Amino acid sequence: MAAETKAVQKALKILKKELSTEEYIEFLRAITPRFRFDSTKLLRDLTKDLPMDKVLGDVQKREQA
Repeated sequence: MAAETKAVQKALKILKKELSTEEYIEFLRAITPRFRFDSTKLLRDLTKDLPMDKVLGDVQKREQA
């Protein structure tokens, strides 16, 4: 499972660089099964190792772009 998580995290980092904020959100909605997972929980799990100021900084950069 750890290898799967790392692969997903790597893919999400690549997608964040390539997609607009709106496209990225739509992508997350599309890949998150609604019957098993919550998008918020998925994002929390994927960003748990990142400092909050980094996450907020990335969000602000995306909003300015």
